Amino acid sequence: MDVEASRSVRTGETYAACKMIERVQDRVGLWPERLIADTAYGSGEVLNWLVEGCGIEPHIPVIDKSKRTDGTFSQEDFTYDREADTYICPVGKELRHGWRTYRRERKGPKDTTSAKYSALQVDCEACPLQVKCCPKGVPRRVTRSEFEGARQMARDIAKTDEYAISCKLRKKVEMLFAHLKRILGLGRLRLRGPCGANDEFLLAATAQNLRKLVKLIPMPEKPQPA
Repeated sequence: MDVEASRSVRTGETYAACKMIERVQDRVGLWPERLIADTAYGSGEVLNWLVEGCGIEPHIPVIDKSKRTDGTFSQEDFTYDREADTYICPVGKELRHGWRTYRRERKGPKDTTSAKYSALQVDCEACPLQVKCCPKGVPRRVTRSEFEGARQMARDIAKTDEYAISCKLRKKVEMLFAHLKRILGLGRLRLRGPCGANDEFLLAATAQNLRKLVKLIPMPEKPQPA
């Protein structure tokens, strides 16, 4: 449906995907129900743009660095209460964004995209699971992203059967890049600059679509020998 060349950076790839979705909508009038991509598109900003801004289901692996590998509790072991805006630890204690009450509303820095939730030091010191939760110091803190709602939606989709089907469909799309190198000989770009790269990929995608259209044309029947 569309093609867009981008630099080999995460922001460039996500910008190209957003641009192609909007361009297909303007030209053809089609809007996707789901987006299938690899982990490079699993950042919180992209997932939030898909869910909140576009209403598209993200069939994308989430970029998640909150998973601990030392055997202690990770963020997924804490339950988030949306109404109270608190986390509940495995023993039932609360982790809040702020325990102190101020007369005036305090505003944090404007450039942050995450909030820290901490437990009371008294609760952590008397907890029987302190060694498995916060062995390096109390109290335990959990960081919640501003786009955690969209990230959690992507995690829930990854557990469905539709996500397994999407992973198989993604392999078919990624196979086109192998065809560009092996069959069409696009091992390296010959034109300079982003505009030249975009022109080469546009011509290559056109050639691939023509190859698919040729397969759809019925071949004439061979004449039967008398």
